[in-house]
Amino acid sequence: MRTHTFAIAGCGKLAHIVVEALLKDLLPNYKLIGSYSRTFESAKEIANRINTSKVNYSCKPCHSIAELLLLKPDYIVETASPTAFRELALPVLKNGASIITLSIGALADADFYETVKQTALENNTRVHIASGAIGGLDVLRTTSLMEDSKVLFTTKKGPNSLKNTEVYDDSLQTEKREVFQGNAKEAIALFPTRVNVAVAAALASVGPENLQVSMNSIPGFVGDDHRIEIKSEQIHAVIDVYSKTAQIAGWSVVNTMRNIVSPIAF
Repeated sequence: MRTHTFAIAGCGKLAHIVVEALLKDLLPNYKLIGSYSRTFESAKEIANRINTSKVNYSCKPCHSIAELLLLKPDYIVETASPTAFRELALPVLKNGASIITLSIGALADADFYETVKQTALENNTRVHIASGAIGGLDVLRTTSLMEDSKVLFTTKKGPNSLKNTEVYDDSLQTEKREVFQGNAKEAIALFPTRVNVAVAAALASVGPENLQVSMNSIPGFVGDDHRIEIKSEQIHAVIDVYSKTAQIAGWSVVNTMRNIVSPIAF
């Protein structure tokens, strides 16, 4: 089977999970040839994990997306942010690389979504959406194709995870409260790095302007709990995923990469 090359954009904890899987031979059909992060030291750290391992190739840390694209990878794994995705998506797709992303929140913008879609079509490339910290995207898509549906996305978070957002105040440390109610497009505008999963669920079903989001702050709560409920005339499904840490998001990228090259895909 052909070996695919990839590069990583965004070299934080989730990127390290992808490298860990690669070095454990869970991604035998891939080679990591480049890394880029806003902090060059982070890109070097990822590259060094490859370059000091026993693999028979090297990984180049890069100072820019343009430099990364000169390596001509087959895929860019993006684990940075919706802002980063907006900056790199079109140049990457035009360069002939497909994207595997967790930052799906950027696609809540309908105009940008259409531009990305058209650019991918014109350049025979694709955007692969990793499931992140949720599941059931197949059920959401199937039900929405079958008939009209309503979808509610409810999230539970601890107050500390809401610091540095407009909704945070110290009373959340002792008071349980719904801090946001609105649609997924409004949610990603207010919480650009915290509700990418809601946008993924929306794009898989009724769209960002129709999927309703409720975010709840609970004192002492650790991790995230995402509950998706879809109702139609024939179907009622509930997908509820609790994750203590963000590791599941990184491993969902690994699963997506395995599906891309697998003769049998789940």
